[in-house]
Amino acid sequence: QTCALPIFQRHVGSGCYCNRQTMIYTTLALALIGAASAEVFFEETFSSGMDKWTPGSPAGKEVGKWEVTPGKWFVDEEVNKGMATTEDMRFHSISAKLDKPASSKGKELVLQFSAKYEAHQYAFCGGGYIKLMPDGLKQATFGGDDEYHIMFGPDLCGYDVSHIHTIFNHKGQNLLKTDKISLEYSDKNEYTHLYTLHLKPDGTYEVFFDLESKAKGNLVDDWDFPKPSIDDPDDKKPSDWVDETQIDDPEDKKPEGYDDIPSQIPDPDATKPEDWDDEDDGEWEPPLIDNPDFQGEWSAKKIDNPAYKGEWKPKQIANKDYEEGVQLAAYESMYIGYELWIVNNGTIFDNILVTDDLEYAKAQAEKLWRPTSKGEKDVKEKWDKENKPADDIPDEDGDGEGDEDAEEEEEEEKDEL
Repeated sequence: QTCALPIFQRHVGSGCYCNRQTMIYTTLALALIGAASAEVFFEETFSSGMDKWTPGSPAGKEVGKWEVTPGKWFVDEEVNKGMATTEDMRFHSISAKLDKPASSKGKELVLQFSAKYEAHQYAFCGGGYIKLMPDGLKQATFGGDDEYHIMFGPDLCGYDVSHIHTIFNHKGQNLLKTDKISLEYSDKNEYTHLYTLHLKPDGTYEVFFDLESKAKGNLVDDWDFPKPSIDDPDDKKPSDWVDETQIDDPEDKKPEGYDDIPSQIPDPDATKPEDWDDEDDGEWEPPLIDNPDFQGEWSAKKIDNPAYKGEWKPKQIANKDYEEGVQLAAYESMYIGYELWIVNNGTIFDNILVTDDLEYAKAQAEKLWRPTSKGEKDVKEKWDKENKPADDIPDEDGDGEGDEDAEEEEEEEKDEL
C-alpha cells in the first residue's frame, strides 16, 4: 500500500507510513529520543542578546565592538539575529562561559556554528574561527596568547586563502592539519554557512560544511600528534643505494649529423625589398626563422634501471612520546569565544552549539540554519534592487565588473598586513 509523503517524512527516514497520525507520532518520538540522549554543553542563538558574552581587550590591541543584528538583509529578523563584528582593521575578542563543562574524554564532541559574511566581496578578508578553552581564562583580556583546546572555522581572504581551520592543542603545542580543508569557489560568498566539527573518542573526526562532509579520517594521521613509531635517526642510507628509477638506454646512439642541424634557417619565402641598396644598406640577407628540422639537444631515451632498489626509508623505532591507549584531543573545556583580526567587518556568528550528539546538532541545523540558507538568495536580490545602484547589482552568475580592481585592492591589503 502506498501513501502520500508529507513534510514529516524527511525527519523520519526513508520509510513510508500509511497513517498520517502514525507518521507524526513517530517523528515526535524520534526527536524526543534524540533530544533526551544529547548532552548540550552550550547553545546560543542570541535571542536574548549577548547576555552570556564578555568582550575582551588584550593589551596593546585596538579592539572593535560587537553587536547583535540580523544584518542588512535577512529571512527572519528574529531568527537571523547573531553576534557581529562592526569595525574594519580591528581585533575583535569576546568569550562566554559554557553552560556546563564540555568534555570529550571517552565521549563524542560536536562543535557547530554559522557565519554570514555579509560584506563579502572578491577582496574580502576575515577570519571566522571559534575557540574552546580551558578553565582559568581571563575573559576581560582574552586574546591570541591565551591557551585554547580547539580552534575551528573558516579563514577567508580573497580566493587565495579560503579554507577551514581545525587546530588542536597537544601538551601546549598547537597542531595544524597537515592538509588544508579547502573551500570550493561556490562556497565563498556573502550567505550564511554552517561549520561542524565532530570528534569521536576512537580518534576519528569529520568536518562538515553546510552539513556536507568536507574531510574525515584519523587524528593521528592528519595532525602531528605523536605516532606509534618514528624514523630511526641513526639509520643512514647506504652509499651504494640506487635511487634512480630510469637510466639512459646504452643502446641508443645519437644519429650521425644530428648536431649539424641549425636551430634557425634563412626564411625561404623572404625576398629582398625593391628599395634595398646594396651599397648603402649592405648585402641583403633574408631574416632567420625556426628550423622545423631542429629537434633540440639530443638525449638518449630512458629505460627502467635494473639496479633500482626502490625508495629508501629509514627503519622504524618505537616513539617514546607516543602513549598507548591515550585518547587524542581529550579535553575538559570551560569557555568558548572568538578572537579575530578583522580586515572587513560585517561577519555575523550564530547558532553556536557544543554537544556530544551529532544527530542533535544536525536537527538544530535543519531547524535554525536550513530555512535561512534556502531563503537568503531571494531576500538578498530584493535588498540589492531596493538599495543598490543598478550598476552595482551583480548578475546571476555573481560576476561583475571591477574584479581586477578588487584583486589589486586585495594585494594591497595583504602587503599592509
